[in-house]
Amino acid sequence: STTQPTQLNLTQCSASPPPVRLSGQIRLAEGFSLRDIGLKQERIEVNGYAMQCRVTTEDVSKGFQPDSGRLEVFRPGQGIGIRLDSASAYAGAIISPYYDSLLCKVIAHTKDFRDCAAKMERALREFRVRGVKTNIPFLLNVLRSEKFLSGTTDTSFIDQHPELFKLQAHKNRAQRLIHFIAAEPPKGWRQILVDQGPEAFARAIKEHPSVLLTDTTMRDAHQSLLATRVRTYDLLKIAPYAARNLSGLLSLECWGGATFDVAMRFLHECPWERLEELRQQVPNIPFQMLLRGASAVGYTNYPDNVVYKFCDQAVKSGMDIFRVFDSLNYVPNMEVGMDAVRKAGGVVEAAVCYTGDVLNSKKYNMDYYLKTADQLVESGTHILAVKDMAGLLKPAGARALIGALKKAFPDHPLHVHTHDTAGAGVATLLACADAGADIIDCAVDSMSGITSQPSMGALVSCLQQDCGVKLSDVTPYSAYWEVARRLYANFECTSTMRSGNADVYENEIPGGQYTNLQFQSISLGLSNQFELVKKKFAEANELMGDIIKVTPSSKIVGDLAQFMVANNLSKQDVIDKASELSFPTSVVEFFDGLIGQPVGGFPEQLSRGVLQGRQPRFSGRPGAELPPLDFDALRASLQEKFGDQEISDKDVISAALYPRVFDDFAAIRQKYGPVSKLQTRVFFQGPKIAEELELHLERGKTIYIKPLAVAEPDKTGKSECFFELNGQQRVVYITDKEASKNVTIRPKAKATVKGSIGAPMPGEILDVKVQSDDVVEKGQPLMVVSAMKMELVVTAPIAGRIKTIHVGAGDKVEGNDLLIDME
Repeated sequence: STTQPTQLNLTQCSASPPPVRLSGQIRLAEGFSLRDIGLKQERIEVNGYAMQCRVTTEDVSKGFQPDSGRLEVFRPGQGIGIRLDSASAYAGAIISPYYDSLLCKVIAHTKDFRDCAAKMERALREFRVRGVKTNIPFLLNVLRSEKFLSGTTDTSFIDQHPELFKLQAHKNRAQRLIHFIAAEPPKGWRQILVDQGPEAFARAIKEHPSVLLTDTTMRDAHQSLLATRVRTYDLLKIAPYAARNLSGLLSLECWGGATFDVAMRFLHECPWERLEELRQQVPNIPFQMLLRGASAVGYTNYPDNVVYKFCDQAVKSGMDIFRVFDSLNYVPNMEVGMDAVRKAGGVVEAAVCYTGDVLNSKKYNMDYYLKTADQLVESGTHILAVKDMAGLLKPAGARALIGALKKAFPDHPLHVHTHDTAGAGVATLLACADAGADIIDCAVDSMSGITSQPSMGALVSCLQQDCGVKLSDVTPYSAYWEVARRLYANFECTSTMRSGNADVYENEIPGGQYTNLQFQSISLGLSNQFELVKKKFAEANELMGDIIKVTPSSKIVGDLAQFMVANNLSKQDVIDKASELSFPTSVVEFFDGLIGQPVGGFPEQLSRGVLQGRQPRFSGRPGAELPPLDFDALRASLQEKFGDQEISDKDVISAALYPRVFDDFAAIRQKYGPVSKLQTRVFFQGPKIAEELELHLERGKTIYIKPLAVAEPDKTGKSECFFELNGQQRVVYITDKEASKNVTIRPKAKATVKGSIGAPMPGEILDVKVQSDDVVEKGQPLMVVSAMKMELVVTAPIAGRIKTIHVGAGDKVEGNDLLIDME
C-alpha cells in the first residue's frame, strides 16, 4: 500500500488464496517469511482496491492547521462498499484543540481503482460537517485529480499540484438559514428602554428626526373590526415576522382594552399567557397596551391595590408602554394608573380623550384640551397622547390641536391615535405628522380602515420621511392578515358597515366599540334595528350630559341606547319615566359616580330619577373610598373552587378584575384544557371527520388527533364520539345541547298591570334578590338580568308584596317574559 500526506490510503486487495488471518499476521510480525506460513508471492493476485480517507478537523487554507469548536451538524456519507471508523463524531460534540484532529476514517472498496475513487468521492460529498472546518474539500480535489487517478503519484504530488488548494466553498444554505431563524431579530426601540429606562426612552423619541409608527393590528384593529375575537394562535404565527421585518416600529399594541376579558369570556384563553408568549416571539419591539386608569382593564373602578398589582404583573409579563386614559378624562382616576405604571417600571403614556370638534365645540374646545394635557404633564407622564377613539378629529382640527400641544409641551413626545370610521383617517394623521406629532397609530392594510386605524401602507407611502418601516415589508404582513381575517368572518363589522361612514360625526360611536355594540345588539334581538341603536346612542349621550365616550363610559351610553330601543323609549320618555324604569346596572353606577366625575357634572333631572332621589354614592375618586382587596382571601377562595388547578398570581388578578368571567374560564380550562392550541377554524367550527390535527401543547410535546365518527344521540341527548389520538383509539361521550334542550315558553308581562314585571331584555337571570311574600319598597332591586356584557337590575315599579316569582337564577328569558307578580 502507499500512504500520502493527504490522509488518503490506497490498498490493493487479494482474495485468492484466502487473505492472511490474524494469527498469520502475528507470525509475520515475529519474523517468519511468507513461505513459512504457506504463502508464495507469485500466487497472490490483485482483484480489488480499498481506499481510506481520514476526515480531520483541519483548515487546509491555513496549512492544515487544526480547527476546534462545537460540531453543529455531523452526518457522514454511507452506503454499500463504504465503512466508517469513528468515535466521538456526533452533533453537539466538542472538538478540543488539545487532542487529535481526526473525526472519522472512511473506507471504500470496489473491484476497480477508479470506481473506488468515485465511490469515495460520493461518500465524502454526502458528508455534512458544520461548526468546524474539515479537510474534505481538499480530499475531493485529490480524488478528482487525473494524475492521482492514473496511479502515478509520488511524494511530490501535492507540491507539484497547487490546484489542489483551490477549495470549493460549501453552500451550507440550510444551516445558514437555520442560523438566521434562530438568531435574535434586529435590535429595536425596546433596547433603548431596557438599557436606559423610560425617561431616556422618551428623550430618544423626542430627538428622533422623523415620525414613528405604532401598529395596532394585534389589539385595536381586530377589536374594532372583528369584535376582539382574534386568537393567540393567529397572533403567534405572524409575530416572528413582525420582530424581524418591522423592528423599526416604535411599538406594537397587542394587549389591554377589551382583549383581556374577551380572551377569557369568549376565546377561553388566559390573557397573561398571550402576553408572555408574544413577548418570547417579539423581544425587540416595545409592547403597548391600553390601561383604563383606575379601571385597569375592567369596566368599573377597583380598589387601588388591584390596579397596582395588575400593572406590576403586566410589566413582569412583558408589557412596556401603558397608554393610560380615563373614560371621562377624569384626571384623579388617571393618576392612579400613571403612578402604578411608574412604580412597576413601565412607560407612562397619558392620553387626553378627544370628542366633538375642537374648532367648534363650546364644551370641548382648545382651552379644555390644553388644560387637561397640562394636568397630565404635571402628573409626570413620559409621553403625551391624543386618543381620538371615534375618529372625530379632522385634518384642520388636527393641525390646530397638535400644533398647540407641541408648542405648549415641547419637551414631551406626542402620540396620536385615531380611527378611520369616516374615511378621513390617513389625511388626519398626515396633518398630525406635519404639525409635529412624534408617533402615530396605524394598522396593517388588510386590517385597516372603517372602524379600525388608518392604513400602515398608505402612511408609509405618503409620509415624506423615514418612519422606520418599508412598504416592501408591510405587503407580506398585510397578506397574512388578509387570509387570517377570513377565519373570523362571523364577527366582521362589514356585515353592517361595508365602508366608511361619516355619520360617526353625529353618533360619535368609538371604533373599538362598534362591532361589540353590534353583536351585543344581535344578542338582545335588535339586529335589524342597529341603525336605530346608533341614533339612540347619540340621544343617550345627550341625556347623560354629552360625556367623553370611551370604554367604559361608551359602553354605558351603548347600554342606555339599547335599553331605549328594546323598550321603545324616546329621549323624553327616559326623563319622564326615570323613576319607574329598571335601568341597566352600568347606567345606575354611572350616576352613582362609580367611574368618576364627568366634565360639567351629572344632568340633575335624570340623575335624580335614576337614583330614585337619593344622593350618589361617590362624589370624588371612587377607588379612594374602596377598601383594599384581600388577595390572600381571594386566592384561598379560588383554590377551594378549583382545587385540582394551580392558582397563579395572574389567575388571582384576573379573578379580582372579572370574578364571574374568570370562574367560567377556569371551569372551562379545568374541563377542556388548553383550547388555545387548536387551529382557529377548528376552535370556531369544529374539525372535519378523518381530518388529522397536529397540536403543539408545549415545547417537545406534539399530539395528533383524528376525529373518526360521531354516533346519533341517545334518548338523553348523549352522543358517542370516536377519535384517534397518536394512533390509538379514544372514545368520549358528549351531550348534544340541541337534542337535550327543553324549550320553555313563559307567559308575558301585562303592560297594563304595574305589578306585572317583565324581563327588560333577553338574557339570563343572574340573581333573585327577593322571595315570595316579601314586602318591598318602590325602586327596591328584585333581580339581576345579564346579556353579553350588560347587566340590568330589575326594580320594583310600585311598593307592595311579592306574590309570585316565575324564574330562578340561571334561567334564560326573552324580552318581556313574566318575572314577578306583585300586589
